[in-house]
Amino acid sequence: MDKSLSDFGINDVPELLLDNVDAIIIVDPAIDSYKTITRKGFFEKFLKETGSYHDLILDLWFHFNDSSEKVSEDYQIFADNTGDFNCKYSRRLKIALDGEEQSHLVQLTVYPFDDNSKYLFILDEFIDNESLQESLTTKKINTIQSSYLFSMYIDLVQDTTSSINVTEISDDVVNYNLKYSEWRMMIVNMFLPEDQEQFLRRTDPEYLKKNFTPGRTSSYDCMMCNLEGKYIWVKLIFSRAQTNNDEDYRFVFLVQDIHENSIEILSTLKKYEEMAITDPLTGVYNHGEIETQLHNALTLRQKFDDPVSIMILDLDRFKNINDTYGHSVGDTTLKSFAKILKDFAVEEKAAVGRWGGEEFVIVCYEKNADEVLALAENLRKTVEAQEFPEIGHITCSIGVTELNSDDDFNGAFNRIDKALYESKQNGRNKVTIL
Repeated sequence: MDKSLSDFGINDVPELLLDNVDAIIIVDPAIDSYKTITRKGFFEKFLKETGSYHDLILDLWFHFNDSSEKVSEDYQIFADNTGDFNCKYSRRLKIALDGEEQSHLVQLTVYPFDDNSKYLFILDEFIDNESLQESLTTKKINTIQSSYLFSMYIDLVQDTTSSINVTEISDDVVNYNLKYSEWRMMIVNMFLPEDQEQFLRRTDPEYLKKNFTPGRTSSYDCMMCNLEGKYIWVKLIFSRAQTNNDEDYRFVFLVQDIHENSIEILSTLKKYEEMAITDPLTGVYNHGEIETQLHNALTLRQKFDDPVSIMILDLDRFKNINDTYGHSVGDTTLKSFAKILKDFAVEEKAAVGRWGGEEFVIVCYEKNADEVLALAENLRKTVEAQEFPEIGHITCSIGVTELNSDDDFNGAFNRIDKALYESKQNGRNKVTIL
């Protein structure tokens, strides 16, 4: 029988709640436990009768939006700082069950007991069109702001964090009971080891106080582990609040996903770097880069005991090819010759470059005089046996030397150049070592 408004009293509230609320949970954080009082609809599958409060927090918060997939274990360490409540708390959640395409939009309200020792969780699923429309609108807004993975408000004086939002987890801010000093030491492990020192330096409270005037914003790029456990390029942004109080040290901190753009930039930089050091005709190092490789080899030899040897190679009677067949065939011959040298360099972990014209230099790391002499002889035989397009067979002369710890650049290069000259003088198609 329908009751009039005046007929309702306090004794009716428990029954009304049980009839209309989808789930009620009692939580005891002290013993990491919860008990479900009532559950309806999809909550019958989602909630257990009893369980770990830590696991409940992971199920409610630490999964990707519109997915049941959990975030990486590295980020689950924040779960224990998420479930502490000192006052009433309310927020929306998106919960997805395994095997279901559509996530459930849920309103969570938390009521701490008088002594804050236990909590009452009340959960309701929104299923009306208005709620779904609100969810779609929020999703559109998030699409615009999706590049910002993380944001929070910091008060250095109070050593607090607040208004924390992790966009891949939730549309709303998440309640954390976490000091800024604690957050720094927890999040530092999410960065590449080589970036951790910089992160700690740039987020140090004293650094922020010293380097940020009111209203100033600064950022830097680094690699950070995302919620899936993969390292991506991000931009860390700190902005100090605009205030007239010089002792007010409040900041907004943002993490922006710049991975795709950074990969594209790095790829472009790599392309231009390769263009700057590569001989455009043959694809091996150009003169400037192979000269740098020679200088580096000398430095390595002077610092360490590992042997390093170098060789210079010259195609015999190459001028006759240009004069007889034309420069186009000459270019094709140089490309074929360089291909032989590149294959050798890859196999022997050597560096090969075009010194100029038909002369090429190879830096052979961890090879002594006897070893590089044998390699040079094999190269000579390979070139001699090669069938080059249009011209048939051609030979090369080679000069070889092992670097000494007291060598300078001119002395070492003059030695292999002299060895090459002797190979030419002694009939060509020969290897000479000095």
